[in-house]
Amino acid sequence: MANLRETGLVLDPKYDAAGLITAAVTDAASGALLMIAHMNAEALALTIETREVHFWSRSRASLWKKGETSGNVLKLVELRIDCDQDAVWVSASPAGPTCHTGAPSCFYRKVASDGALERIA
Repeated sequence: MANLRETGLVLDPKYDAAGLITAAVTDAASGALLMIAHMNAEALALTIETREVHFWSRSRASLWKKGETSGNVLKLVELRIDCDQDAVWVSASPAGPTCHTGAPSCFYRKVASDGALERIA
């Protein structure tokens, strides 16, 4: 018998014990990975409703709209959910740098073969 969460067409997110799902955010134009964050049910609903990306901040224990203080909002282009509905892929159009450090992406360093970090953006 097929699992309707995995094969059906009804949005039914499977949140973890903390009420969160992982959200991977990519740039709709370039495909670059911008950030990884978490959403609770309210953040997901607000993202769908407003077309601006919202998250749940685990460190602040609060809801936040990306860019609400910096102006660097993420405009939702497309939202996908994975096969078992416990992670989302957010394709977005960034209004500026995504990372709080000012880098275009939160993934602006790579790990070299010796374990050292190298800046790439």
